[in-house]
Amino acid sequence: MERPRRFDVFLCTGFYSGFMPFAPGTWGAVAATLLWLVGFRLFDFQTLQVVTAVCIVAFTLVSIQPISRLEKFWGEDPKRVVIDEVVGVWICLLCVPFEPWCSTRFWIYVAMAFALFRLFDIFKPLGIRKMESLPGGWGVMMDDILSGIYGLIVMMVCRQFF
Repeated sequence: MERPRRFDVFLCTGFYSGFMPFAPGTWGAVAATLLWLVGFRLFDFQTLQVVTAVCIVAFTLVSIQPISRLEKFWGEDPKRVVIDEVVGVWICLLCVPFEPWCSTRFWIYVAMAFALFRLFDIFKPLGIRKMESLPGGWGVMMDDILSGIYGLIVMMVCRQFF
């Protein structure tokens, strides 16, 4: 009996966070946010921005085929595949301003990035749902990428006024 590749499972389940028993997409976004916070502590802000952008592109491109392969085992757009949530929340986190780790403003923006991404991802307004009709891994990834972009835009507007 054929089994999914271990790498595919590790990557696409957001480092196994997609196996959480309820709300796996939220747990994938939590795991991605925690990874980003580790990066915030390790890198200077400009380096973090570059690393985040490179990870968004790399994880998107590397995950398309593994998602398509996993759909053969787990069905179309399986709930445990959360790499799309990982990438989507990283897009929103690009708009978190450089602030000291201990500042309330920093944590408000981190929470806002997380919440906006999840809201757009759950409710799928403004053409996000249409992205799901793309074939295979593209459909899985693109709705969350668009959710992340919409969240980023809202955060940019908020930064201008607050």
